[in-house]
Amino acid sequence: MFCWKCGQPNDDDALFCSQCGVPLKPSTPATSPSAATVGTRRFAGFWLRFVAHMIDQLVISMVSVVLFLIGLVFSVGGLAAMPDLDDPDPAVLAGLVGGWVIITIILVVAQWLYYALMESSSQQATLGKLALSLRVTDLQGEQISFARATGRHFGKILSGMLLMIGYIMAGFTQNKQALHDLLAGTLVVRGRSNEYSI
Repeated sequence: MFCWKCGQPNDDDALFCSQCGVPLKPSTPATSPSAATVGTRRFAGFWLRFVAHMIDQLVISMVSVVLFLIGLVFSVGGLAAMPDLDDPDPAVLAGLVGGWVIITIILVVAQWLYYALMESSSQQATLGKLALSLRVTDLQGEQISFARATGRHFGKILSGMLLMIGYIMAGFTQNKQALHDLLAGTLVVRGRSNEYSI
């Protein structure tokens, strides 16, 4: 099947064009005047994605607070064990710094796994996206792999640079893609089914 917009050849069962990402069914805007409207409504815009992100950050923050409190307890215990705070034991200080480094690494890994595992799962969404009936797909509307979800997650580092312009792009690009979506070849769509219409 050929894309009605850019002419790119696609698989017959593809839902979205692999080149430009527009919905392929119905195949031509002439046969269905509402095709563009339906296709536009399928993509999750900036504000929907922002709310989903805030829900996800709330979940991640709860885990962060627990780890922070554990680190704080060990830090206070370590400092209390020092007989002389004016001349601290280098081994104890190294242990305290090492403990905070480990907590930071755990948080980075946990956040990566939260996004990558959930968005590459059969649900195709984090808890925030599930709450708003959003899901992450590839350009054909299919479930993404763990590797692609990982690339999408770490692509957010670039999206966050330069005053979050990469995130803001989701409000202005044709398929509501942020920079990390463009890099990973993903879409965030509305609705929980793989069917074209919602």
